[in-house]
Amino acid sequence: QVQLVESGGGLVQAGEPLRLSCAASRYIPYIDDMGYYRQAPGKQRELVATITRENTTNYADSVKGRFTISRDNAENTIYLQMNNLKPEDTAVYYCSARYWGDQYWGRGTQVTVSS
Repeated sequence: QVQLVESGGGLVQAGEPLRLSCAASRYIPYIDDMGYYRQAPGKQRELVATITRENTTNYADSVKGRFTISRDNAENTIYLQMNNLKPEDTAVYYCSARYWGDQYWGRGTQVTVSS
């Protein structure tokens, strides 16, 4: 099993940055891939960004050029740096990890961007 704890959400104005963190209970190089998904009210959960243990990254088109996902193996933590935030980025952001074929989720952290 993998426990994931997110932090860093909050309320910001459009154009401001925010950084999310996700700490894993396991040594993250042993985890196949990790990432962030988000869910806005009335919408389905969608992929935001992922990073593999080989450091290959993948981003949703809507966040390319604004968000950067990274990892710190020594801290067993991944980060999502979000720049130039827009009101449409408002959502609950969930950290995810895929480990031995199973997908694990954090509890989520709210990100609200005011216009």
